[in-house]
Amino acid sequence: QVQLVESGGGSVQAGGSLRLSCATSGITYSSACMSWFRRAPGKEREGVAFIASDGRTIYGDSVKGRFTISQDTAKNTLYLQMNSLKPEDTAMYYCAAKSGRLCPRYPEYWGRGTQVTVSA
Repeated sequence: QVQLVESGGGSVQAGGSLRLSCATSGITYSSACMSWFRRAPGKEREGVAFIASDGRTIYGDSVKGRFTISQDTAKNTLYLQMNSLKPEDTAMYYCAAKSGRLCPRYPEYWGRGTQVTVSA
């Protein structure tokens, strides 16, 4: 059974940083596309960052140069380091996964989300 549990969200001022974590079980990182999505109030869900099974990373245009996705396979944990945060980064952030080596792919597994709020 696949489980994804996010943590690390919170409130921060613009220009600050946060690191999100996602504890996973039932996922084989060597054959999965892991990702972070977000949904802001009144907006559609947006793919923020992806990491393929070969370590290749893909970022959404709005976060390039500010966010970094990484994974620790020994700890079965996915991370999202977010720097230079802006008020428009305010959203619920979701950890997600899709089995297979193609990436980016729309996820089949989702966590419940962690809220990030950035104040001006």
